[in-house]
Amino acid sequence: MGDPVAEYSSRLQQQEQEINSLTAEIESLKNPQSLGLSSHLDGLREENTKLKYRLNILKRSLQEERSQRSKTMMNINQRLQEIFGEAIREAWPDLENPPLAVTPNQQAKFGDYQCNSAMAMAQMMKSKGLKVNPREIAEKIQQNIPDNELVEKTEIAGPGFQAQASKILHAVRHRVVVDFSSPNIAKEMHVGHLRSTIIGDSMCRLFEFLGYDVLRLNHVGDWGTQFGMLIAHLQDKFPNYLTVSPPIGDLQAFYKESKKRFDEEEDFKKRAYQCVVKLQSKDPAFIKGWNLICDVSRNEFQKVYNCLDIQIIERGESFYQEKMIAVVKEFEAKGLVEMDEGRKIVFAPGQQIPLTVVKSDGGYTYDTSDLAALRQRLFDEKADIIIYVTDSGQGTHFQVVFAAAQMIGWYDPKVTRVEHAGFGVVLGEDKKKFKTRSGDTVRLMDLLDEGLKRSMDKLKEKDRDKVLSTEELTKAQHSVAFGCIKYADLSHNRINDYVFSFDKMLDDRGNTAAYLLYAFTRIRSIARLANIDEVALRKAAETTDVLLQHDKEWKLGKCLIRFPEILQKILDDLLLHTLCDYLYELATTFTEFYDSCYCIEKDRQTGEVVKVNMWRMLLCDATAAIMAKGFDILGINPVSRM
Repeated sequence: MGDPVAEYSSRLQQQEQEINSLTAEIESLKNPQSLGLSSHLDGLREENTKLKYRLNILKRSLQEERSQRSKTMMNINQRLQEIFGEAIREAWPDLENPPLAVTPNQQAKFGDYQCNSAMAMAQMMKSKGLKVNPREIAEKIQQNIPDNELVEKTEIAGPGFQAQASKILHAVRHRVVVDFSSPNIAKEMHVGHLRSTIIGDSMCRLFEFLGYDVLRLNHVGDWGTQFGMLIAHLQDKFPNYLTVSPPIGDLQAFYKESKKRFDEEEDFKKRAYQCVVKLQSKDPAFIKGWNLICDVSRNEFQKVYNCLDIQIIERGESFYQEKMIAVVKEFEAKGLVEMDEGRKIVFAPGQQIPLTVVKSDGGYTYDTSDLAALRQRLFDEKADIIIYVTDSGQGTHFQVVFAAAQMIGWYDPKVTRVEHAGFGVVLGEDKKKFKTRSGDTVRLMDLLDEGLKRSMDKLKEKDRDKVLSTEELTKAQHSVAFGCIKYADLSHNRINDYVFSFDKMLDDRGNTAAYLLYAFTRIRSIARLANIDEVALRKAAETTDVLLQHDKEWKLGKCLIRFPEILQKILDDLLLHTLCDYLYELATTFTEFYDSCYCIEKDRQTGEVVKVNMWRMLLCDATAAIMAKGFDILGINPVSRM
């Protein structure tokens, strides 16, 4: 005799499949014109009625089977999945494959089981252009819970800690492309690239933490007429460059030399244009020269990325060269291209400025390469979300590019999120554009080196060199220097300009990385002081109730559970200063708690620990854990000793 539970499962699965099949059939019959069946409407309506009748019989049969099964053997979690699955389908019948997550509750006082579907459903709806509050979704699910033998009472809770947020949002795994940093080959990275690099990296880290599949792209300027003059100058200065690697030490100086010759020497200018033609025709000798120049730049860029701990994939303008031809043809085939004094232009609806897709000399433009890049990201990468992190000055350009892409039918903004996350300029302390004393743009590596020097001075000023080992001091130096530079940028609303000041960012008072990093190391040291290791804390988390009795305990607890809400807000508006404000609030709230509530009690004579309040130690641990995750999203590396 077979296993009755297995037989039930098999029969139930078959019935579920038939119900799904019939439901799909009925749905298809609702719009017969789309199937070319308009002449058979009467017959279809009769068939529709029969299908509905069969569907109802199957549903009743399935309910009887479930009732019978529940009398023999019950998997509570599975039954709850069925109950909440039905409630979700009743509440949101048009939502395809809604996420269903029912799990046992870790803390009994919050109920026996929890359904975590509302936030993931909100994300799914948002991707379809519907903005619905997760609480509103939860209320609708609650109202549609069918009569059942299990659920005595349901309550809607606020979102939990960060692990829960990650778990909830993992349910919908979207593909995200973030285009950031994007320096130009043969030119130094400057302070403008700093903002794009820091903001873009932090956005990627947020999406990654929340379970998205993120592609980080560096759209470097590695193609164009400037490479003609660079290769011509390379041929003159290092004629044997094909066999001996040229020692180009200072690429910026090399670029300036070639530009001077291009502007002043007519013969050189002609040769530069010939070099462009050779490069575009993929002549191997010219491709090698181009690669040599690109490699020198890549090495310089990588020094910056190593300092700032940036992971990024280079995919420059050269990658899209062949794709531009197809893009222009596609716009022409749909009758969207107009001629204007020899140029091919495209007007997008609601936009005053056209895109120039082909210049009068037959060459392509930034407009063409950005259209080609957007098309590749939509169709080849299959991106659900595409974010461009560049200065606000490029906002109008991207607005026109996005409008043209929608006009040609590449994407629907209600389904796919394509967005320009613009930012303001970096100002000096004189409130003017940040420049060196000689008026030049500030080199990024010079700025980072200055940060390292200043952070070491600050640490020595506090006598940290006397208590930390050489290795610990170097780690603290890097953590403070680069953490402060990143935080100073991210803690300001990215849309606004911000004043770059080493003195302010290295100040350990107020909303700065220096203050937060010191606060974090103090919180981490509390457990060390009480001789409690990670294992003991994990064990305590499973067995100890957190008793929120003191008002400062409540204040800290309420601040901690707002973390997922903060992340959700940033996901919506991409404004990372909200996270910085939250971390500062958390650190100051923790200080209030620690000043008012004993975590460790010591003997006043001997200094020995006589009592440890374990639930308060868990609050310390939760605060440190959320601060660490916040730092990680901001790209800041805290250290255990500072």
